[in-house]
Amino acid sequence: MQLPPAVIVHSLAEARAALAPGLRVTLLSAPGAALYAGVGWWRALVAAASEGGAPPPDVLDCADAPGRALEALRHGQCILVLRAPSVFDDIAARAAAQGAFLLPEPPESLDLAARGAARRLGAWLSGDAGSRLGWS
Repeated sequence: MQLPPAVIVHSLAEARAALAPGLRVTLLSAPGAALYAGVGWWRALVAAASEGGAPPPDVLDCADAPGRALEALRHGQCILVLRAPSVFDDIAARAAAQGAFLLPEPPESLDLAARGAARRLGAWLSGDAGSRLGWS
């Protein structure tokens, strides 16, 4: 599966900022967000951020919690991160059965909470390799 460049967002404001340039983007939750914020919060954030337009691809990070991954699948989450090797294949099969994808690690991403990330966002989304490596 080929995803557009990923951006970690921690809030609705950051999600809207990631979408503002109008470039292809994948919204990625913070590591383990399914555990402390929940799938309902994530689904609502993505819906609100993309209000008035087609929602972008989005990935919810479930850390090492297969129960949270199953919950997210029940709520319609299509792409998940799950770092649980002992049950990964089983959960991946369940995800595939409903047209969803399970990733063992999050995609390479730009974290909008990082210092200077907002300044690098446009270059990151347009594929500038120097910005991907943190060069400015």
